[in-house]
Amino acid sequence: MTFKRILCCVDFSSNSENAFKVAMDMAEKYGATLHLLHVLPPVVNPLITDINIAIPEASSTALVQKVEDRMQEVYAKKINPSMNHVISVKDGHVSSEILNYLLDETIDLVILGAYGLSGVELVLFGSVAKRIAHKAPCSVMIVREKK
Repeated sequence: MTFKRILCCVDFSSNSENAFKVAMDMAEKYGATLHLLHVLPPVVNPLITDINIAIPEASSTALVQKVEDRMQEVYAKKINPSMNHVISVKDGHVSSEILNYLLDETIDLVILGAYGLSGVELVLFGSVAKRIAHKAPCSVMIVREKK
């Protein structure tokens, strides 16, 4: 099996840093294009359904630009200049945006960091990695933090 398009989902955490390192190694091994994706979750609390609050588009655009700049600083500068890579920032429901990206970009492998949520955190936030593992149209690798 070969991988030509590898997606690594990043959020600036130590878990996603570990996933990023594995993704770089895999992209180098297979000569693949490395896609880095950060998804900005909705700012409005989804539990509040009576209020429809929208963030002005200019503010949203500025936030996306700030995240793209940070991704350049934190991740892109670590990528070998000869490696093809794509940096993307989306906003919306995290797992839905990742799944859409997998389809839109015909990704062969998605790499995510594991977070180890449990109890109340798992009930409230769910597991993005779990949703992606069950619904992704491609191979999924979940990278655990070394202890």
